Amino acid sequence: MTRTEAQTTRARDAAPSIRWPAGLAPSECIVHTRNELSIAASPEAVWRVLIRAAEWSSWYANCRRLRFEAGGGPDLSAGTRWRWTTFGMRIASTVVEFEPAERLAWSARAPGSRGHHAWLLTPTATGCHVVTEETQKGWGIRLIRRPLRQGLLKQHQIWLEGLRERTCASE
Repeated sequence: MTRTEAQTTRARDAAPSIRWPAGLAPSECIVHTRNELSIAASPEAVWRVLIRAAEWSSWYANCRRLRFEAGGGPDLSAGTRWRWTTFGMRIASTVVEFEPAERLAWSARAPGSRGHHAWLLTPTATGCHVVTEETQKGWGIRLIRRPLRQGLLKQHQIWLEGLRERTCASE
C-alpha cells in the first residue's frame, strides 16, 4: 500500500459512518451503493439545498411527482413523510435521521422492496465532503439487482453533481 493509499484508508476509517437500521445494513441487503463528492461550499449551504426536497425535480431529473404527506414540506425535517417517483417506481419515504448540516437519512418502501438512503456531510478545508449510501432488499429487488445497482450508482452521482451545482450557484 502506498503512502497516499494508507492516508486515504485512515481518513475513510476515521470519517463518520452511516447508522444503518436493523435489517438494512449493507451485509443484509441485495443492493448497496456508495457515492461521494467534495463540494466547495459549507456543510450548511449544502444542507439547505439538500433538504429542500420540493425543488429536487428542478435539478435531479430522476425525481418526479414528489408530494409531501400531512402538510410537510417544502423542506425535509425529522419524521417528514413523502411519496415520489424515482427509477420509475412510486416510493413512500420517511425521514428517520435528521442532524442539520451533518446527517440525513430516510427509509423507503415500494411494492416488493424496502430500503434506506443516507447522506453524510463532513466539513473540509475547502468546503465539505458529501457521501450518500443506499441499501435495498426485497423480492422485487432480487429480480432487478444488477441493473438497479448500476442505475443507482449513475443517478446518485448525477444527484451529487446537481447538488454541487445548485449549492455553488446559490452561494
